[in-house]
Amino acid sequence: MAKEVSEETQPTHGKDYVDPPPAPLIDVAELKLCYCNGYKKQADPCGGVGLLGIAWAFGGMIFILVYCTAGISGGHINPAVTFGLFLARKVSLIRAVAYMVAQCLGAICGVGLVKAFMKHPYNALGGGANSVAHGYNKGTALGAEIIGTFVLVYTVFSATDPKRSARVGSTSNGFAVFVVHLATIPVTGTGINPARSFGAAVIYNNDKIWDDHWIFWVGPFIGALAAAAYHQYILRAAAIKALGSFRSNPTTKTRTRNLHQEKKAKKKKKKKLVHL
Repeated sequence: MAKEVSEETQPTHGKDYVDPPPAPLIDVAELKLCYCNGYKKQADPCGGVGLLGIAWAFGGMIFILVYCTAGISGGHINPAVTFGLFLARKVSLIRAVAYMVAQCLGAICGVGLVKAFMKHPYNALGGGANSVAHGYNKGTALGAEIIGTFVLVYTVFSATDPKRSARVGSTSNGFAVFVVHLATIPVTGTGINPARSFGAAVIYNNDKIWDDHWIFWVGPFIGALAAAAYHQYILRAAAIKALGSFRSNPTTKTRTRNLHQEKKAKKKKKKKLVHL
């Protein structure tokens, strides 16, 4: 997903990230077609692709999109991924905001096209909009979104870790999306991407969808925050390194004292030579 460089080759301009190559605010990479039929119980076993088919479709599409756009914009596609990478200082604030806006606009355009070409199936299937499924409460739905997004964003961090020699970002990210969909489609229809949820909510424009919509922003952002904190401050021990930089080093103090004493001794020798 987001491109990283090793610590040895990082620039010395005060930030530990390198922006990806310039891309338009709304480019083909971010202006994606985004549509989900959602999980519906089928009376006929052959009447549709079912939960497994939807999960495979999403996982495969993420694999393709990340593979194709990683070299253009970093292949974020998801505001939660962008937010997590921003928290980890992998992308600048301006670029993160621009990506999120582009992702939301892309989702709105994608769902709008689906409604234009498939109006009857679109309305019959609820517009692919995310909401809390019958039999689950909002707390359960929020937890599902947090855990699902954590899995995805943590996979992104692991796949783009500069210490890893293998680069399997698109494959691992696609498979993570596939697994998360299998687990959470029955609960929320699987959000884990606030832009996708927002685009579907805007076009479908239903009161029940808007009542539950906050879950599909708060949950993914909390999950992204947890993944960024776990990867950066626990696995990579960034917190310990940061504390170490502020903590006074006894060895450094001793060396400074010794240098100071040496300078004093040299000055005394010079004075003696001058008197002689």
